[in-house]
Amino acid sequence: MPVNPGQVNMYVCGITPYDDTHLGHARCYTVFDVIRRYLEYKKYKVRFIQNFTDIDDKIINRSREKSIPVKELSQAYISRFFDVSSKLNIKPADKYPLVTEYIPQIIKFISGLIEKGSAYKTQSGDICFSVEKFNGYGKLSNRKIDELVAGTRVEIDENKSNPLDFALWKLSKPGESWWDSPWGNGRPGWHIECSTMSMNELQAETIDIHGGGLDLIFPHHENEIAQSESLTGKPFSKYWIHNGFVTVNKEKMSKSLGNFFTLSEIFKKYEPMTVRYLLLTQHYRTPIDFSDDKLVQAKAAYSSIIDTVELAEFIIRKQNIPESAGYIDEYVTRFEYEMNNDFNTENAVAVIFELKNRLFEQIKKNELSGLNEYKNTFKLLLQDILGLKFPESIYNNKNQIYEGLLGKVEQRDIARKNKDWQKADEIRKELELNGYLVEDTSFGPCLKRK
Repeated sequence: MPVNPGQVNMYVCGITPYDDTHLGHARCYTVFDVIRRYLEYKKYKVRFIQNFTDIDDKIINRSREKSIPVKELSQAYISRFFDVSSKLNIKPADKYPLVTEYIPQIIKFISGLIEKGSAYKTQSGDICFSVEKFNGYGKLSNRKIDELVAGTRVEIDENKSNPLDFALWKLSKPGESWWDSPWGNGRPGWHIECSTMSMNELQAETIDIHGGGLDLIFPHHENEIAQSESLTGKPFSKYWIHNGFVTVNKEKMSKSLGNFFTLSEIFKKYEPMTVRYLLLTQHYRTPIDFSDDKLVQAKAAYSSIIDTVELAEFIIRKQNIPESAGYIDEYVTRFEYEMNNDFNTENAVAVIFELKNRLFEQIKKNELSGLNEYKNTFKLLLQDILGLKFPESIYNNKNQIYEGLLGKVEQRDIARKNKDWQKADEIRKELELNGYLVEDTSFGPCLKRK
C-alpha cells in the first residue's frame, strides 16, 4: 500500500549524460514505464520523477576530451535521451530535475547531516557521511559493514574515518565547475543528489517506490538510505525495485568487449517496438540476453500479433460489424493476475500471445462475433499498459493516404476478377514499393505492412 491511499510517489535514478543512451538504459526505463502505466491503469495517481546527473566526474572528463563546456555536453546527451525514449514510447516523467538546479537544497541537506553528527569534514576539506553513525547500513544489500569493507572495492582515501564513508561535498579542482558552500567552492557527491531531489520533488520524507538498475543497490541506493534516514529518522522508501542486467550473446555488455550498443545504432536495424517487445519478454528482475537472433524472434512474434489485429480490423470494416466497448474479460483477468505478481511482463506477454492465437482460430472458423472485443483487449493490454504502440491502423483511418491504398487493393481485386493478371501484378508491385503486401483471404484481399 502507498503512503497516501490512491497516490504513488515514484522516483527512478536517471542517466549521467556523458554518452549516448544504451541497451541497459532501455531496459531500465522501459521496465519502470510499464510499472507506472499499470499503476495508472489500476487507478492510482502516479507522480513520476526521474533525474539527470548533469555534473559528475565522467561528464567533466568527457567535456575535456571533446573540448565542450560541461553544460553543453550534458544537454546534448539529454536531448538524445529524449529522442530514443520517445521512439521506445516511454511516457515522459512528470519532471526531470537536474543536479545543477538543486545546489541550495543539497547544501541544506548536508548541513542537516553535519548538525546531527552524521557527516564530517575531512583533512582535505571534503564533507563525508559516516556510515558507522547509521545502524542500518547494509540493510538493502543484506550485508554487514565488515563484510562490505572486506568484499567491496572502495575508493581509498586516508582522510576518511572508514573506507565506506562517502563524499557529500567535494572541493573543486582547478578547471572544474564549482558552487559556493559553507565548506568552500565545490560540487555535490553522487549519492546526495537523489535523496535531495526525490524528497523535494515528491514532497515526502518517505516515498513509495524508488527504482533503478541492479548495479545501483550498492553503493548508490544503500548510501541514499543511510543519509536520508539519518536526516529524517523515517524510512526513506517503502519499496525498492531493481531491474536485472542486459547481456549481449550471453556476455556482459561492455565497451572493452566490443559488444556495447547504443539505441540509435540498434534502431538502424530494428524498429523500436521490436526492441521494447523483447525487453518485456523477460521478468524485470532477471537478466535478459540481447542478440540479433533474439531480435529476429521478437520481430516475428510482435508482427504476428499486429498482423492478426489488423486482419480483425479488416474483417470488421469489410463486414460492417458495429463498434463495441467490451473486452475479453478472461484474458484481462489473467493479464492482471500476472502483473499483480511483481509486474511479471514475461507471463503477461504470454497471455497476450494466447489471445492472439485464439482470435486467429476464430477467424479461421469464420466465428466473427466479438472481434471488436478482441481488438479492444489488445489495445488495452498491449498498447495502453505494456506501451507497445501499434502502427496506425489502415482500416480504422479514413484519410487520403489510406483510402488511396485501399482503393489500389480494390482495383487489383477487380483486375483479378477480370483475369487481367498483368494489371493485378503491377498494382501488387506498386503496393510493395510503398511497404505493403496484399494477402488474399476468404473475406477478400487484406492489406498488411511488409
